Amino acid sequence: MGLIIKNVKDPEFCTYGRIVSGYNVSELLDKLVKTSPAPKDSVIYVPSDAGLEETPAMKEFTDNCYGGMPIQIGYCNGTNTRLNCLEYHRDSEIDIAASDCILLLARQQDAADGKILDSSLVEAFFCPSGTAVELYATTLHYAPCSAKAGEAFRVVIILPKGTNYDSPKIDVKNEDDKRLFASNKWLIAHKDAPEAKQGAVIGISGENIDIAGLI
Repeated sequence: MGLIIKNVKDPEFCTYGRIVSGYNVSELLDKLVKTSPAPKDSVIYVPSDAGLEETPAMKEFTDNCYGGMPIQIGYCNGTNTRLNCLEYHRDSEIDIAASDCILLLARQQDAADGKILDSSLVEAFFCPSGTAVELYATTLHYAPCSAKAGEAFRVVIILPKGTNYDSPKIDVKNEDDKRLFASNKWLIAHKDAPEAKQGAVIGISGENIDIAGLI
């Protein structure tokens, strides 16, 4: 059986995360839509956006969702149908969809200790516009995908402050260290992904998933 697109409201999503409720994100999403670009032929990621961080959501997610930890609010926008890579952090990530999108997810446990992850273990989940989800620290994820062919997505990304900036210089001590690609960002790539040419560890085997035929 090929890849089936499930919904973040389905029980299967509980392996990877949860729907986050109780927050008023309308002003945050409105500002994202009005102030950020969404390319039709690529994906852009901005770790921290001053305009988004000026909304009331900044304090609410800092105090409530992250328990007072310093955070950053940025975005990932654009048009995409491929898996290419999977990443993980040492904490949860909050994704808030300003438009419908699809998340490609897998379990960190299936790629632990340098293990190559077979892309057949990746699952796809539809995330409706206006929905906020927490992706657990053990969830492998990367850029969202478009929910409809040719349509760009906009997704707010909330992470601890400093994530996804320049990687520290380290002495590699284990397989996990080899995957450190940016600050608080461990990455594995498919051999056909652009990131593989940038030095990312090739840690995904099988098909480089493309959902173009499913949307």
